[in-house]
Amino acid sequence: MRRNWPSSGRSIVNRLLPLKLLGPALAVVALVTLSAHAAMVAVTQDIQAAIQSARLGDTLILAPGTYEAIPVEFVDSLCGNCAEHRTAHRASYGFLVRGKSLWIVGAGPDQTILVTGAGYGVFFDDCGEAGISNLTITGGIRDTCGMATDAAIVARNTRLTVSNCLIRDNTEYPDSIIVGIGGIMGREGAELYIVNNRIINNTWDGVALYRGASATIIDNEIRTGRGAGIGITWDATATVFRNRVSHFWKGIGSFGATRVICHNNLVFDNLGWGIIATGTSYMDCANNLIFRNGNCGFGLWGPEVHGRLTNNVIACNGWKDQWVCPPVGVWNYGHPLQMPMTHNVLWENVEGDWRDMPDYTDEHGNVHVDPLWDTLTFFPQPGSPLIDNGNAECSDPDGTPSDIGIYGGPHAFRRSLDVPRTGPIDTRKKK
Repeated sequence: MRRNWPSSGRSIVNRLLPLKLLGPALAVVALVTLSAHAAMVAVTQDIQAAIQSARLGDTLILAPGTYEAIPVEFVDSLCGNCAEHRTAHRASYGFLVRGKSLWIVGAGPDQTILVTGAGYGVFFDDCGEAGISNLTITGGIRDTCGMATDAAIVARNTRLTVSNCLIRDNTEYPDSIIVGIGGIMGREGAELYIVNNRIINNTWDGVALYRGASATIIDNEIRTGRGAGIGITWDATATVFRNRVSHFWKGIGSFGATRVICHNNLVFDNLGWGIIATGTSYMDCANNLIFRNGNCGFGLWGPEVHGRLTNNVIACNGWKDQWVCPPVGVWNYGHPLQMPMTHNVLWENVEGDWRDMPDYTDEHGNVHVDPLWDTLTFFPQPGSPLIDNGNAECSDPDGTPSDIGIYGGPHAFRRSLDVPRTGPIDTRKKK
C-alpha cells in the first residue's frame, strides 16, 4: 500500500536551521524541512495547544521550564508486539503529534523538561518528517494493559529525528505486569534517526523496534533498565553504531526476521547476554567491545541465523550463574558456518571462550590473549594485540589495517571514552 506522507506545504525548501541564532542555550544545528509558510514558534505554556495550532513544518521552540501533560486514554488499533497484529488495546499518551510535520526543540535537557504522566509519553503518529531535541522526557506512567508499547517516545509512520535528549526516570508501573516503560519505541513504518541521546533509568527496553520500523541508532548512552538495551524485533531493520549499553537484563539483540548492522558498540555490565542473534535474523557484529556481562558475551541462538562476528573484543563475561545462556565468551545454539567468526580477541571469560561449538582459538584470526588496554577507557596501549590485527576486509578511518575493538574499523570511536563503571546491578528487581 502506498503511503502518503503529510506534506510540509508548497514550495518546500530543505535547509539548515541554525538554532544558535536563537541564543546560546539553543546552540545546535538541525536539518529541517520547511515550507514557504513554516515558522519558528516560541512556546512558554501549553505544549499540546501549540502542537494543535502549529502549521505543517513549524518548529516549536520551548522555553526553559517544566511542562506537564494531561494524559489522554485511547484505543490503539494495532499491537506492536502481539502475535495478531490487529489487536486493539487500551493505552494513553501525554503529548500527541499527528498528521503534520513538526519539530520540537527545547532549551537544553537541563532546562526544558516534559513530564508526560502517560504510557506513550510523546506520540508521533503519521507525521511525515518530525524531530524532537534538546530536552528531557520523564515521569511516564505505565498503562495497565501489557500489550501497550509504552515508552517516553513512540513513533509510527513518521520519519523522526531524536537528538540530544535526556530520557530518564520513566519508572512507574504496577506489580501486575512485567513490562515497564521504555525509552524510544519504533512502531509500524517508523523511520528513526536516534543520535546523541542519554536514555537512563527507565523500566523496559532502551530502544525497541517492532513491525516495519527502521532506525539508525548512533552515539547514545543507554543505561539502566529492564528488558534489552536495544531490541530489534519482528521484521525491523537497524544500523547500530557507537552506543554504550549497560545495566539492562540483556544488551543488544536481533530477533525474528530482522536485519541489523551492529558496529563499535560498548556493551557491558548487563545481567544476561551482551549481544545475541536469534530467529531468522541477520546480524553483522563487528568491532564491538562485549565486556563483563553476566552470562555469555555473544550468543548465536537458532539454526536459521546468519551474519558475521568479526573484530570484536569479548572479555570477562560470565560472572553470574547461568540464567539465559552459559557464562562463556561465545555460545552457539545454531550453525557457526552461517556466521563466520574471525579476528576476535577473547579473554578471561569465566567458563571459557567457546561453548557448544568448535574451539576457534588460534583459528580464523581468533585469539585468546590479554588486550593490553587502558582499564578505564579500553584504549589499546602500545604493543596491544588489538592494533592493526583485524579483519583484512576492514580498514580504520585513516586507511590503515583495522584495529580490533571499538577503536577500530570504519566506524571507530575517534577519541578515547571516559567510561563510568559502577559494576553490575540486578535490574530484575522492581524499582
